[in-house]
Amino acid sequence: MEVSVETTRSSEFKQIYAIGAIGGHSPYDFRIAFYNDSPKIQRDGNKNITVMERKIEMEIILSPLAAKELARWLEEHIKDYEKKFGEIKRPGAGSGEKGNTEKSGESAPIQGYM
Repeated sequence: MEVSVETTRSSEFKQIYAIGAIGGHSPYDFRIAFYNDSPKIQRDGNKNITVMERKIEMEIILSPLAAKELARWLEEHIKDYEKKFGEIKRPGAGSGEKGNTEKSGESAPIQGYM
């Protein structure tokens, strides 16, 4: 039996731009929340303090299989991107800055469910 797939967009479809993601997992699913940061100035007595407001734009919940397939898909597309445009580097990579995990091969910590 031959099956064809027709892809359409929901009437509620929207695109967002995100500068980062946080998330976690349980035995049942993976959750990825996409966010944007905006600096805000707050007054504390006689001084101004910059506070970063992190706004969660959207959260995606995936089955473990869908998460694994997404990871595979991202890996393939990142390799293709780097072949065409060069290596994607993390800010501060190789500068010895505190918090740089590039040398150890570790990732930045991922937070659990919100």
